[in-house]
Amino acid sequence: MKNYKLYIASGFAALMMAVLCISCFNEKHDDKASDEAATTEKTDLPYDLNNPVKYNMPQNLFEISGIAFNNGDAKQVFAIQDEDGDLFYLGMDDKDSKYVKFGGKGDYEDVAILKNKVIVLKSNGELHIFPLSEISKDEAENVIKVKDLVPKAEYEGLAADEKTGKVYILTKASKADDKNKTTSIYAFDFDGNSSLKPAGEFSLPYGDIEKLSGEGKVKFKPSALAKNPATNEWFILSSVNKMLVIANADFKIKATYPLKGGNFNQPEGIAFDKDNNLYISNEGGTLASGDILQFKLKK
Repeated sequence: MKNYKLYIASGFAALMMAVLCISCFNEKHDDKASDEAATTEKTDLPYDLNNPVKYNMPQNLFEISGIAFNNGDAKQVFAIQDEDGDLFYLGMDDKDSKYVKFGGKGDYEDVAILKNKVIVLKSNGELHIFPLSEISKDEAENVIKVKDLVPKAEYEGLAADEKTGKVYILTKASKADDKNKTTSIYAFDFDGNSSLKPAGEFSLPYGDIEKLSGEGKVKFKPSALAKNPATNEWFILSSVNKMLVIANADFKIKATYPLKGGNFNQPEGIAFDKDNNLYISNEGGTLASGDILQFKLKK
């Protein structure tokens, strides 16, 4: 009987030890999961990407492909669509838009305004430049075409930095970029007329995007970029990848954010206003018109 009690006591002790070990293991496992969640959760983006203010565009901007403000003034947005050489301008709530013709049929991808000049990017890297003052005309005069500025590739992103007077052209796709697993950005000093002098070349490595997004084998195909005037961070938009990439002033990637939900049909344009609110434009779809989404800066 004595040995039997000893056997029972030993079994109970072993059982308690096993329960304690399982409890300790689960506690450690939960802590690790919490730590991982804490490191991957992004709380520093000052915009709620899930709750925009939506502005539907008129029918002639169904295929809106680029947007810009003049000196950050959101009372009037300038936009292009990727089939005709027309610059549109309107208020966010306007039901109709006005436009000025600056070119013929073509694949126009993005627009920027700098030093009172409108700069429009074609997919082949060609630029069309004309005075902003000519928007009141039916057709812009003194339109200057700038060719052979960047290597042969497909381009969709154009941005102007009002503080530095620089223009940035963003590659969507090229054989060289795919080989090097990176996306190229070319910077130019703009004199306010038609002269653009090379001012640097930058890259966005696919590997950095993969690490931050958790996605494997990313071929980043960006469609637009804009510089946040308050933080000097670059916001790079990708319609193909449905992704927003944040980089510092020298294009070192800091964070990535997925563009989820039904708000992002085909995000093609991006801009900031002078109050640092963020705007993203979408081409229309089967059941949706072209639109501009406003993401207000969190207070």
